[in-house]
Amino acid sequence: MNFRRFPFWPIAILSVAIGAISANASAQDDAKSEVRTGQVRATLLAHAPHGVPVGLPPEAAEGQPVWVGLQIEHAPGWHTYWKNPGDSGLPTELHWTLPPGVMAGDIAWPLPQEIRIGRLVNYGYEGTALLAAPLIVTPGYRPPPLADALEVKLKASWLVCRQECIPQEGEFSLKLPLRGSTALNAAAFDAALRAQPAPVQGAHQAEVQDGGQRLTVRVAGLPASARGQTLQLFAETPGIVAAASLAGPGEALGPKTWSQRWDGEVWLADLPVAPERAESPAALPLVLAAGAQGWRAEAPVAGGWPAPAPALAALPTLENALKNNAAAAPAPITAAPTGAFALALLGALLGGMVLNLMPCVFPVLAIKVLGFARHADDRRAHRASGLAYSAGVALSFLALGALMLALRAAGEAVGWGFQLQSPSVVAALAVLFAVIGLNLAGVFEFGRLLPSGIATLEARHPVVNAFLSGVLAVAVASPCTAPYMGASLGLTVSLPAAQALLVFAAIGVGMALPYLAASWWPAVARLLPRPGAWMDVLRHLLAFPMFGTVAWLLWVLGQQSGIDGAAALLALLVALALLLWTLGLPGRLRLGLGAVALALAAGLLALIGPLVTRPLPAAADAPLSGDAAAARWQPWSTERVQAALAGGQPVFVDFTAAWCVTCQYNKKTTLANAEVLAALDAARVRTFRADWTRRDAAITAELQKLGRSGVPVYLLQAPGQPPVVLSEILSVGDVMTALGRL
Repeated sequence: MNFRRFPFWPIAILSVAIGAISANASAQDDAKSEVRTGQVRATLLAHAPHGVPVGLPPEAAEGQPVWVGLQIEHAPGWHTYWKNPGDSGLPTELHWTLPPGVMAGDIAWPLPQEIRIGRLVNYGYEGTALLAAPLIVTPGYRPPPLADALEVKLKASWLVCRQECIPQEGEFSLKLPLRGSTALNAAAFDAALRAQPAPVQGAHQAEVQDGGQRLTVRVAGLPASARGQTLQLFAETPGIVAAASLAGPGEALGPKTWSQRWDGEVWLADLPVAPERAESPAALPLVLAAGAQGWRAEAPVAGGWPAPAPALAALPTLENALKNNAAAAPAPITAAPTGAFALALLGALLGGMVLNLMPCVFPVLAIKVLGFARHADDRRAHRASGLAYSAGVALSFLALGALMLALRAAGEAVGWGFQLQSPSVVAALAVLFAVIGLNLAGVFEFGRLLPSGIATLEARHPVVNAFLSGVLAVAVASPCTAPYMGASLGLTVSLPAAQALLVFAAIGVGMALPYLAASWWPAVARLLPRPGAWMDVLRHLLAFPMFGTVAWLLWVLGQQSGIDGAAALLALLVALALLLWTLGLPGRLRLGLGAVALALAAGLLALIGPLVTRPLPAAADAPLSGDAAAARWQPWSTERVQAALAGGQPVFVDFTAAWCVTCQYNKKTTLANAEVLAALDAARVRTFRADWTRRDAAITAELQKLGRSGVPVYLLQAPGQPPVVLSEILSVGDVMTALGRL
């Protein structure tokens, strides 16, 4: 073999791809110890200055501490919560996964700070906080023979709040070397342990008085530096003392105040008991603080607790959440009234007709135009083609409707257009349209690739081709149905199967009706030009809408699998084009170059194919920024919307998806209009974007509550008022009118 002439460029491409994948994998490994959102950066840290004490007796292991912890860096204005969150909130939870013989101790909670929100007082952390926990390596720990590290895994959940609250979670892992020390984070752990309240030994006591409405607390043994100072009090047990009543002497936000005084070296306090108390602890752990110094005392409770309150009063936000959950419960499926069902059928029929004008359907209809021209002189073939195309469209819509109903029966929350939420389906459609485009451009001919029997079957049975073109039209057109038939499709979610299938059939009949009429109306056929050389020019021209559709599908895939997935699919499409071109070559050249192209395509498929269907992480990395809430469009969640409404602000929600053409048009025109944005700001409207590009059960459920099964959907709601759903074809006038009614 002459190596000077050997084409090394395929090897170079594979090497670059391998390097990119290796770098990506390495980045993923590093990212396992860190999770970023727009509000926090959470990092799993470790501190083992003397290494991991393997095989040491307990007394020797005590001198070699091993610490792990979750460090949370908050964006300005955001906070997470202490073990007792106060009047609202939830504490951060750490769930460790460790090898046998290794245990994690309790969190060494740093001294919290008082965080006021309105009339509520919470306890938590702003800035940077490290929640450290000791690792206890027992003599029973036996690492595997070839292991060189101890693997620590953590699943953490936290609630991060400012005005609104966002529940978040993350999974972390790191490896502690068994031979060697880990001390890079010594300063962080030293600071966290110094911030932990120091234990106070002494004759502490708490006594229940005034029929269980007040507590008197006695704490002895506090250091001399604390004596005579006014101290902050944090009760570790939630719900015993209302946090708002402990805002400071004379500064209580609740109806009752507390008082404190010194009796020599003993600190005394009189505290109001929370009316919602649900526990009766035998001891009351307390944290006292003076500035950045804190002390912890555990006071036995004397006097006996009365019976707790019979029920805990729910906060207004909790009541709203419970009502929403009750409203979201599945209702029995009943038949729609005759008038409403007739309107739904009419809307579905008209919507199906309008679908023929949608840009995502045009490429398939272009193929149909060629078919009409080919049979312009054959009236019988023209009618047969129209009937077959109509049957393909109608039966495909019925099949999709049956699938949707089957998923509904199985309890699956789905929405219309859900097939394009799958990266696999998007990639398959991109491949299909790329092949069609290459065929129209003349790169290859199907007849040269297929066995003669199949090629003859295609030539002898054009009706089958027309039927399949109808099926293909539905596959591409279904995501475009929402703008015109959102209400009709939303109705099918709660209709009996028979009525729902009739709605789907009406959509199919509406979409096929113009072409069915053209196939049976001779005047339409006579208007078409005669077959000739112009057909080759038109055929090549129609390849470009196909390639445009491929570009759109690549963009949709990029929203689901990231830039790596879109680039991988593009590389595979190039390899596929090369393969199809070689298979059209004559003689031995076809076999030689075809084998090389096939090997290259197979290698790329094995190497980078998984990137195409690999979804982006649920919590994509976002820059830690203090103006996250100042962004124009915030990610949607029911909690954020309810928090905004509870704060007296109207909300505007854009339910959208990358694969929705109408959504993108409305986004670039109406929702980016300067007049609309100024009006939203003037009305203090909080704007949220619910991105349905990838499957999201919460968004699907919300759409169904609004009576919709697809996007776009635009919702405007003011506090205390029912939501207003705007038109799917959004205009500046629609938005301005709706804002004027707030």
